[in-house]
Amino acid sequence: MSKTARNKPWVIALTLAFWVLAAWLLYPLINIDRVDMSNVKATLYRSALGLTLLIIFCGKTLFDLIYPWVHSKKLPRLNAALLILYAIGLSGGIVFMILRMAMLAMKDRSGGFLF
Repeated sequence: MSKTARNKPWVIALTLAFWVLAAWLLYPLINIDRVDMSNVKATLYRSALGLTLLIIFCGKTLFDLIYPWVHSKKLPRLNAALLILYAIGLSGGIVFMILRMAMLAMKDRSGGFLF
């Protein structure tokens, strides 16, 4: 068994763990009506960490799309199409979460500096 074949389950498990972590961090933005307004700063920091993970995933996806072209390798069309759809969906999710964070920040009327 090759070294890359042995490491593949760990890579998949780690990626799924990061996706679960991102979902947990961004969960308060999905249920924005249930957010405790006395704890808005903590929710925004938590959401910022989740958003950072999404941005890292988006950057990795773009790298996976561009890297084969740099080294003159052929990327299968189906793989490229699915990666493009994934990147578009991920970008839409990032924009949606940024808008939700802005809504939460505007909903907080405590005054003063938010961060």
